[in-house]
Amino acid sequence: MPMKLWALRLDRPLTCRETAAMLAVLPPDRRERLLRIKREEKRREPLCAYWILRLALREQYHWRELPEIRVSSQGKPYFPEFSTVQFNISHTDGAALVGIGDHPMGVDIEKIRPVSRPAMERVGDGTTEEAFFRSWVRREARTKCSGAGIGSMLRTETPLEEDEAYYELNIFRGYAAGVAVRGGEVPRAPKICTMDGLLGDIR
Repeated sequence: MPMKLWALRLDRPLTCRETAAMLAVLPPDRRERLLRIKREEKRREPLCAYWILRLALREQYHWRELPEIRVSSQGKPYFPEFSTVQFNISHTDGAALVGIGDHPMGVDIEKIRPVSRPAMERVGDGTTEEAFFRSWVRREARTKCSGAGIGSMLRTETPLEEDEAYYELNIFRGYAAGVAVRGGEVPRAPKICTMDGLLGDIR
């Protein structure tokens, strides 16, 4: 199955009913993890990312529920019951990005924001916030694809390997985004979701 991407620009807060409905469909460990976030407004982006994942899996595989999610020792999430289905999610202030397919992948999206000079020097790419986040997103997506920790590419980014590809995504103004994949096809442009379209079946 070709890799497919979904992206969402979050343009309003979640209602209490929406939040409750979204929490209710999460696997217990994911729900408990999100409930540990004390500030409710900080749950919005990860909740929406998991909701997109649920709808994407229903659209692609006709799954009625979001299956159990485990995390490897290096922090890479996976479905223990469905090893052939690969997925990855990312969220930042005001946006979320989700990918599913049958090859290893990593997605990342970041809101472009002020960055200190020491942080720019640590990454070592570019002299502007936009250049910094384009570099950061590429490194993050690649490490999420490989399953290694971000520290492995924080100082020195390794060249792309033979079966590895990276694609920069121009999705939303003011954001940097990208997807890394191993052995898969070129991803199609992301399907852009809206808050109302995404949450329309919550009454």
